[in-house]
Amino acid sequence: MLRLTELKLPLDHPPDALRAAILKRLELADDALIHFSIFKRSYDARKKHALLMVYAVDIEARNEAALLKKFRNDAQVKPSPDMRYRFVGQAPAALDERPLVVGFGPCGIFAALVLAQMGFRPIVLERGKAVRERTQDTWGLWRRHVLDPESNVQFGEGGAGTFSDGKLYSQIKDPRHLGRKVLTEFVKAGAPEEILYVSKPHIGTFRLVSMVEAMRREIETLGGEIRFRQRVSDVLIEDGRIAGVQLAGGETLASRHVVLALGHSARDTFEMLHARGVYMEAKPFSIGFRIEHPQSLIDRARLGPHAGNPLLGAADYKLVHHAKNGRAVYSFCMCPGGTVVAAASEPKRVVTNGMSQYSRNERNANAGIVVGITPDDYPGGVLAGIELQRQLESRAFELGGGNYDAPAQRVGDFLAGRASTRLGSVEPSYKPGVRLADLAAALPGYAIEAIREALPAFDKQIKGFAMDDAVLTGVETRTSSPLRITRGDDFQSLNVTGLYPAGEGAGYAGGILSAGVDGIKVAEAVARDMLGLPAADSGTRPNPDCGY
Repeated sequence: MLRLTELKLPLDHPPDALRAAILKRLELADDALIHFSIFKRSYDARKKHALLMVYAVDIEARNEAALLKKFRNDAQVKPSPDMRYRFVGQAPAALDERPLVVGFGPCGIFAALVLAQMGFRPIVLERGKAVRERTQDTWGLWRRHVLDPESNVQFGEGGAGTFSDGKLYSQIKDPRHLGRKVLTEFVKAGAPEEILYVSKPHIGTFRLVSMVEAMRREIETLGGEIRFRQRVSDVLIEDGRIAGVQLAGGETLASRHVVLALGHSARDTFEMLHARGVYMEAKPFSIGFRIEHPQSLIDRARLGPHAGNPLLGAADYKLVHHAKNGRAVYSFCMCPGGTVVAAASEPKRVVTNGMSQYSRNERNANAGIVVGITPDDYPGGVLAGIELQRQLESRAFELGGGNYDAPAQRVGDFLAGRASTRLGSVEPSYKPGVRLADLAAALPGYAIEAIREALPAFDKQIKGFAMDDAVLTGVETRTSSPLRITRGDDFQSLNVTGLYPAGEGAGYAGGILSAGVDGIKVAEAVARDMLGLPAADSGTRPNPDCGY
């Protein structure tokens, strides 16, 4: 197989144009091209009036060796890489020990799935409920102002990624093509096959629900066990080695291999781990607001006359501004054609997030507009970032009226430094509702200053971005974990052998795809240790990826 990249065709090209372009590019006769498949499809919108589709294709042709020799100096013609996934080993039938996986978000799902596929029969402990029950509880907050602290956007089967845009792209380095394993498993579970080749694949909440259930069934069929409403209240450590966990209900489970796939909001578990002496450190994260515009405005700005083309879908954006006060302001988790949702997990606190369905056909576009902060901004120890988050979320709860409504403000009023008293043409999508306020009171002064500088700068890139009637909703505080449960090259905790910090909560992922990839890596590390195989490098590098 050969991979041919950078094939460009007009947006409205006919179905047979891609084959013709391959033949022309490789100077092949028609019968010399046996088969081709699309590996990646994207678009080049730099010239909005002449937008181009860009393809990378894998081809099977006669005499491929001759073709490689002919195009040996052409960087766009190379052998197709081998992207098949290979398991590191298989559990012996007589193996008594069962690894534990704490948390059943994207990282925990893939850690458990790969362990189950290798025969290790993992036991998964998820503090929340099964995904459909959890969905009902989440609607309870969105529709009735009722929060269940153990079953919400953050906790439950599928993790925070279930109530999101379902983005499946990442900035991680992936030389082993583990991301392909993640996408392939999603397709097996019911995701559309296009996620294997579109440049920015996404799934959306409704499809994610059924997919998560399908993956749970596969884990169980392979001998794994999923236990819901099982919060880990303590870890058992003996002579520097994990020996098991204790559940809130009093049950103790023994295991010498425990995967911590906690997610970024398991604050009580972080506090427990810190009290037990598990090594962790404060890390940077970001705080800010959600911003909403008409999706049609973003489409026109990004796609010009091609706005609304069904092949292109709803347009997205990615923006960064370096403010004069030294702060970086950037768009986070942009959700085309989506909604702003309540993402609180603790009583009397308000948190926002963004969500889209697969169709991305809601009226508004939304994204986080957030400011990077570091431990220097919240001195006081490893848990100080959590305390800052709680303070900001409690303040947002007060500004929103004390009933889980969120404080909101028109952009024009925010830039002018006055409280909003009315909405304009943009209707906020946040449920359960918003209360107009002055958001200058919602974040530290340096963050407000930086965002006020950034919005007009973003308007120069996307005309209308700083429109008066655009809506800011606060607060966005769960961009990533405020701490890292640091691990070594063997993926284990620096000071507790057999404990495997993983995914976003541990500071090693930042979205569905990267969390799934990290879950695979950690599952492999567990398998290697249980089988007595040498450790593989390396789990030390944190993931700077965007979130869901």
